[in-house]
Amino acid sequence: MKNENKHERTVNENSKNEQLEPYRSDNDGKKLTTNQGLRISEDEHSLKAGVRGPTLMEDFHFREKMTHFDHERIPERIVHARGYGVHGYFEVYESMTEYTKAKFLSDPAVKTPVFLRFSTVAGSRGSGDTVRDVRGFATKFYTEEGNYDLVGNNMPVFFIQDAIKFPDLVHSFKPEPHNEMPQASTAHDTFWDFVANNRESAHMVMWAMSDRAIPRSYRMMEGFGVHTYRFVNEEGKARFVKFHWKPLLGVHSLVWEEAQKIAGNDPDFHRRDLWEAIDSGNFPEFEFGVQMIDEEDEFKFDFDVLDPTKLWPEEIVPVKIIGKMTLNNNVDNVFAETEQVAFHPGNVVPGIDFTNDPLLQGRLFSYTDTQLLRLGGPNFHEIPINRPVCPFHNNQYDGYHRMTINKGPVAYRNNSLQGNYPETSTKEEGGYEHYQEKVEGRKVRQRSVSFNDHYSQAKLFWNSMTDTEKNHIIKAFRFELGKVKSKDVQQQVVDMFSNVDHYLAEQIAKGIGAKVQANSKASGVSESSPALSQLHTVKSPATRKAAILAADGFNYEELQSLKDSLEKAGVTAVVISENLGMIKSSDGQELEVNQTFLTSDSVLFDAVYAAGGQESADRLKTVKEAAAFLKDAYSHYKTVGAANEGTDLLAFAGIEIVSPESKEPVSVPGVIASRNAEDLAGLNKQFIEGIAQHRHWDRKI
Repeated sequence: MKNENKHERTVNENSKNEQLEPYRSDNDGKKLTTNQGLRISEDEHSLKAGVRGPTLMEDFHFREKMTHFDHERIPERIVHARGYGVHGYFEVYESMTEYTKAKFLSDPAVKTPVFLRFSTVAGSRGSGDTVRDVRGFATKFYTEEGNYDLVGNNMPVFFIQDAIKFPDLVHSFKPEPHNEMPQASTAHDTFWDFVANNRESAHMVMWAMSDRAIPRSYRMMEGFGVHTYRFVNEEGKARFVKFHWKPLLGVHSLVWEEAQKIAGNDPDFHRRDLWEAIDSGNFPEFEFGVQMIDEEDEFKFDFDVLDPTKLWPEEIVPVKIIGKMTLNNNVDNVFAETEQVAFHPGNVVPGIDFTNDPLLQGRLFSYTDTQLLRLGGPNFHEIPINRPVCPFHNNQYDGYHRMTINKGPVAYRNNSLQGNYPETSTKEEGGYEHYQEKVEGRKVRQRSVSFNDHYSQAKLFWNSMTDTEKNHIIKAFRFELGKVKSKDVQQQVVDMFSNVDHYLAEQIAKGIGAKVQANSKASGVSESSPALSQLHTVKSPATRKAAILAADGFNYEELQSLKDSLEKAGVTAVVISENLGMIKSSDGQELEVNQTFLTSDSVLFDAVYAAGGQESADRLKTVKEAAAFLKDAYSHYKTVGAANEGTDLLAFAGIEIVSPESKEPVSVPGVIASRNAEDLAGLNKQFIEGIAQHRHWDRKI
């Protein structure tokens, strides 16, 4: 028997791709066959008794084709059904052996392949991408020590503290069972009834009502492990740890009206954005960070480090950036990869262990259980996307869809017929050892009193928001609760959030016709955490999209200068006009139109520019969609630009750059325009700088 040594296993960024290659199939240039390999001579008509007679039972090709079709769908995930996956790799910046013995975190020279699945939580598989919701952020690391799954979200906390309440939470936000409405939305009675009667949800609800719930892109949102885990090093020293993903493009969001319009214009907005970015070579990158607390400091804070409804403020426990993930390959088949991938927070490697977080403990059971139903039995680990890139050997045989052909008569331990192989591994050989935490206590169904503060961190979050972000939160509450039919539930929610902040409760109540109790007492927390505000994030024009509105008679020199400048800044320029084909400039040069006003919409872009040229501007004034493009971009606080005659179209859309009274130029945040533009390069630079700002919240609308 060969004794496999863990040090013989090597993994690189291509290991998973190479493993998947034998399973890939390309039908191009191939002959049509049955699943048994029999070549088919006719695929247009079923076998009949006469040209107008009945179909015959012996038509094996029809039976196979139709039977397979009838069984193509599998149960969708109960939560996170709407998802999109991509491949990539992870590299650690420096060895983390001081803190953990996890090998993929020890060698900066190693690139570990990963598969990442983004998702919404509440909606079905066919729901829209831009709904107000938590986003899943699940990463599978294919390490040389086995698969490690970091199954997180784009928010660092959760609605509940104990997993036993998870079915109740999900039942509350799913469509109400008596009428199966609404889809992919928490704006209904049962969710808010749950919130009001399960007040541990207060902090997470603040996040869900914030702009974090409507991200601009999967590429522009943070990821969090949510739970507290443990790092364990070779000496057996453990530290509490929380995991973070930080997007290099910064954290940016949509506005609510825009998110709703996008859901109608392009329900696949986020997945399309991700696919196109990778397809064009703009690979999304996320830095990996950890917060660590020594075990002896567990009770040093005014929050319980094991409470999943609490975060560790970064100003108190800094995030140490330790690595980077690059997403560089789209999937070949969404069903085979994204739909069949099976994540489980219990998939760990030596050096990473669990804590007594009661929500995490429940997830360790639930994830395996759901895969057994979705993927048809216990062998889902053999599906190509789920297979580890390192060898695996055990005595778990048989079951539905078994693919491994296990040789020999022995399928048990201990045994002498096979030398007691497969044998266990020592710690030195990479055998997993659970952290030896001392546990004692009586069996009880209780919550620790240290979990009882539901409002302090909700107030911390509120304090950390800018006025713009606070206004968005208020409007989100008003929208959601405005859809609730029960006045009693509405009032309960106002009463609940009066414990967070009196002004917030007043504003919610004002919008829905409820009242704030005179004796309400809001949290006295005065601290803030600047890291929680998105307005302090990285800002860059890279990978953004700008719409350029033009028609026959446009100014070619001006438009081409803008396109060149945008391209150099990493911004995609899309020319939009009435019809596809070519448009002619005022000097006779031609330019291809990329999209029309019918096939596109302002909400799908980060900025809009009206091209100069009198004939072009005059023509676009007659096209109502052109003015709507500019109006929507302006009302959504985006950068709007124009030069020379293009400013006429701005004015026609109600965007004034000159005061009607004084005839003097008017400075409007994010409106980059000049009626007599001589310095096109300078104007282009300002336009790109405006795009980098994402939105111009100081614009008065």
